[in-house]
Amino acid sequence: MKFRVAREVLADAVAWTARSLPPRPSVPVLAGILLEVDGNQLSVSGFDYEVSARAEVDVHATESGRVLVPGRLLAEITRALPPHPVEITAEGPRLSIACSNARFSLPTLPVEDYPSLPSMPSSAGLVDSDVFAEAVGQVAVAAGRDDTLPMLTGVRLEIEDDLITLAATDRYRLAVREFAWRPETSGVSAAVLVPARTLADAAKTLTSGPEIVLSLSSGSSGEGILGLSGKDRQTTTRLLDAEFVKYRAIMPNESNSHATLPVGLFTDAAKRVALVAERGTPLRCEFTPGQVTLRAGGTDEEGRPRSGATSSSTVSR
Repeated sequence: MKFRVAREVLADAVAWTARSLPPRPSVPVLAGILLEVDGNQLSVSGFDYEVSARAEVDVHATESGRVLVPGRLLAEITRALPPHPVEITAEGPRLSIACSNARFSLPTLPVEDYPSLPSMPSSAGLVDSDVFAEAVGQVAVAAGRDDTLPMLTGVRLEIEDDLITLAATDRYRLAVREFAWRPETSGVSAAVLVPARTLADAAKTLTSGPEIVLSLSSGSSGEGILGLSGKDRQTTTRLLDAEFVKYRAIMPNESNSHATLPVGLFTDAAKRVALVAERGTPLRCEFTPGQVTLRAGGTDEEGRPRSGATSSSTVSR
């Protein structure tokens, strides 16, 4: 295998793929990134049996082939290369990288032991990439991080015709967001549970194009795969096989009062007050005509106030 490619393009593709590599792989080959050259196209892939990532890059190749190299090391090297074209050559058990006056030689991993990447499921529809990234960012933050409760570590993705609903909760907070999309067929209905961390990473990094293709499949054992693909990039993740909480039953249908607050002023006030709040300590919101006051504070071992803070924000009711 031998090819030439722009340094910025290669570094970007490798860095994106390396994000999905497991920090502690169960077997050494899962720490690798697979480089495959077919014609004048380079495929940069990673897979750990749960999440797969694949980026495609146009290159000038003189010899096709495939090689598996340590992923995080390759990402560090490509990021540190000077801004000049990169020449990569696979020779036996070594991968040579040359860029201007920089030269690297990396050991390869046994490519024959690397698992085959899952096929991308059939397309279910399209969603605007910026809308998807915003919605996932607003909801995934409420997902739990306790792996002993897997049903709370995911984001519930519900599809009803041309409407997608995302929901997540860690038992203390609940986030729900609805947005429109463009399904391949009308009347489609589905509900899956996606790992929140994987979904959040994918949503943030698949924004190079205007749209994201959303794909779904169900396996014979009841397990399924969610696929997301953007411009020259695609990722898949295995769905969580757990029952999500019936969140609609705990959402209030009506309220006695409501208030409208400026987002920036309210979040800034909350951040200031939270500086003196201990972990798990709630912020107290006091509503008065035209104003909301946030309070927080900690106590010492004898229950006496140790620190405290208040901040106010304008509110319309």
